Amino acid sequence: MKLYSLSVHYKGATKANLLKSAYDLSSFSFFQRSSVQEFMTFTSALIVERTSVGTRASVKEQEYLCHVYVRNDNLSAVVISDTEYPQRVCFTLLDKVLEEFSRQVDSIDWPSGNPDTINYKSLDIHLSKYQNPREADAMTKVQAELDETKIILHNTMESLLERGEKLDDLVAKSEHLGNQSKAFYKTARKQNSCCEIM
Repeated sequence: MKLYSLSVHYKGATKANLLKSAYDLSSFSFFQRSSVQEFMTFTSALIVERTSVGTRASVKEQEYLCHVYVRNDNLSAVVISDTEYPQRVCFTLLDKVLEEFSRQVDSIDWPSGNPDTINYKSLDIHLSKYQNPREADAMTKVQAELDETKIILHNTMESLLERGEKLDDLVAKSEHLGNQSKAFYKTARKQNSCCEIM
């Protein structure tokens, strides 16, 4: 599971304006990184331009998923991940980034801003924090813990069933012992009845 790109755009009437972006291209070779970054920047802008205002979407391109959220105020964000990365966590990240960005950057600067003029430094932090969805997202962390608990519970049930088979053997033996002890009790009573003193 990996996030490659996180970018914030302003959806204009004809084109998307890149406001800020962050990339993690460490999995690509050094010579490919600039081309991959250009491709991701172009793809992000294209997806924002073609997504309706007020919608979220996920677009698959080869082994990558591009998740986009265009708000009603035309502020939008795109995250590019591999196909294994949980979609819900991506949209949680986009929500968080857009909310934080809109609080820190004045909306007057959105239509004309660019990465050099926009003062927003948290994208790199969010991109690195969300590389591990279990650590970044509480729901994913709880789900992982539930999955682990379920595995432990299955192991416990299996051991109980094995133990249950052994308990069945003990119960059968105890029933056998119960019949033997009843017979012994009756025999002992008969023996003791002949020696009673009146």
